[in-house]
Amino acid sequence: MIRRIGGVVGFCLAALIGTLAAQSLWTGLLVTNLKVSPAVPWVVVVMAAILWAIWRYFGGAWWPASTREARRRYRRAGPVAPPVFVSAMLAGLLALGGLISLWLVMVQLVEVPGNPAANFAGYPVLTVVAVLVMASLVGAITEELGLRGYMLTRLETAVGGWLAVVIVAVVISPGHATTQGFVLPTLLWYFLADLMFGALSLLTRSILPGILVHAIGLLAFFAVVWPTDRYRHVASLGQQPFAFWIELALCIPLAVSSLLVFRRLASTAKTSL
Repeated sequence: MIRRIGGVVGFCLAALIGTLAAQSLWTGLLVTNLKVSPAVPWVVVVMAAILWAIWRYFGGAWWPASTREARRRYRRAGPVAPPVFVSAMLAGLLALGGLISLWLVMVQLVEVPGNPAANFAGYPVLTVVAVLVMASLVGAITEELGLRGYMLTRLETAVGGWLAVVIVAVVISPGHATTQGFVLPTLLWYFLADLMFGALSLLTRSILPGILVHAIGLLAFFAVVWPTDRYRHVASLGQQPFAFWIELALCIPLAVSSLLVFRRLASTAKTSL
């Protein structure tokens, strides 16, 4: 039993380290690109090739042949039936809208460190757009592949599906905390987001819908939400601007609608898989 638990823990730790390593590689390449030749976003081409190689290898390509089937299974990227895919995208996008609204409300109620937005002032528009799009893809693909692919698949065989989703969300919390700060509201927000992505992977048996929703969400935060956080200020309830009440009013119906679609997704997926 101890040996089995140790094997699961070791596997999950390796998946987490691999995910963080890929993201750190992107950060290092990006910093180098912006220092050396900011007008030519070569980092996008280089990282696209690296992502392609990661996707292929951890999906079962190349040597060793003995692990090809296991790698393909752990990647968890099989095709999704159209009705399931549509429901998954709708559920994910509604949840994403609710999470964005919740973030906008949260940063005006409690003091949170937030995610410092990159300063792209003075950089060419082509560089900024290319970097933001690639940053969104890097975050989405590496996290879904490593966490909701490899880690979730391994944990699911050991503890069951929904508990595995919760464990993955908890395991990644320190990673979020290092960039977002060890603040309870922020960690709870990321916990909800990770539960949503885990549910997409669990119900569809694929990380493909999660990658799309995740990339859209990251792009929205990179391009719009985090850069404008500096214009939002903490105030006592009742002293917020009118926009706050709109954001609060959107949060609840979006969250409820998402839960209803997730419920339908669970039913649709059960009959389609």
